[in-house]
Amino acid sequence: VVQILLGRGDVNPENPDKYGQTPLSWAAWKGHEGVVQILLGRGDVNPENPDEDGRTPLWYATHKQHMRVVELLLSRQDINPNSLDNNGDTPLSVAITMGQV
Repeated sequence: VVQILLGRGDVNPENPDKYGQTPLSWAAWKGHEGVVQILLGRGDVNPENPDEDGRTPLWYATHKQHMRVVELLLSRQDINPNSLDNNGDTPLSVAITMGQV
């Protein structure tokens, strides 16, 4: 379904919802690896696009403990693992808070 929607010329994969979350943020939050791969494979998706709370797709994948999605995101050179959300938290501090090893 995602590929069909993205195949249309008028579907914007960067269009945020009312909270500023992009489709990539949602896919990372829900742990949908296949969707994350599809979106990361496009040239028109910014993997660092934060929502209104300053949280990036990496922040959400880390918070929800979706390790494979974290790996997919970190495999890219354009991901900043030290990005701060509006509370001053990084993906690493979130992982530590959640007790992720």
